[in-house]
Amino acid sequence: MHFEVPKLPMRGVKDFAKHYLMIVLSILTALGLEAWIEHVHHRHAAELASHQIETELRANLDGLQATYLTNQKRIASLQQLDQAISTDIRANLPANTINQHIQARKAQFNLSLDWPIFGNQAWDVAVANQSATWMDSTTLNNYSAAYSKQRDAANWMTQDSTLFLDAPLMANLRTRIDLGREIDPIEFVSVLHQMIITSTETQSHLKQVGSQLKSAFSSEKGCN
Repeated sequence: MHFEVPKLPMRGVKDFAKHYLMIVLSILTALGLEAWIEHVHHRHAAELASHQIETELRANLDGLQATYLTNQKRIASLQQLDQAISTDIRANLPANTINQHIQARKAQFNLSLDWPIFGNQAWDVAVANQSATWMDSTTLNNYSAAYSKQRDAANWMTQDSTLFLDAPLMANLRTRIDLGREIDPIEFVSVLHQMIITSTETQSHLKQVGSQLKSAFSSEKGCN
């Protein structure tokens, strides 16, 4: 910051006071202008970061919705298989007859779930260059909660999503079915229920993330 005050000859206290006042006003003006420029810079940086974050979150939500719909179709297939074989068991059909029905529908015995890729680069940049700190508190809290929910859901997917699943038994049944060997219908339905529970839990987490993402910006896009 640099300012120049006109050099005038001083004649007494009055001229000195005027000269002093000019210096003070010049300093205050310079400081005010500097603060205004800095405020404008911070505001523009926050607006740019907010735009980039919302673009990223909307892309995340679009990917989540597509994944959710794909998974729903696969869950419906598992539920149809469960209903058919459970009906056979309740009707006390012979095990070999039930095994024939399982063989006819073995393609449906498949746990295949998609998980979206959640971008977080815009948020990381906003935190790194401190533009996040120049946003209003409500907006900042909404963004922070959205990215936190994404991380929590991703951690659940990688660490806890298979807690309800007996993976060795599922692999054993899959192998026997592929080889055309007879299996225990009750064991089959038991594993099938585990697969359905795992799938619906995954969908529940996706739905929670979707709700949090929608709350991060005003224009809501549903997750059915």
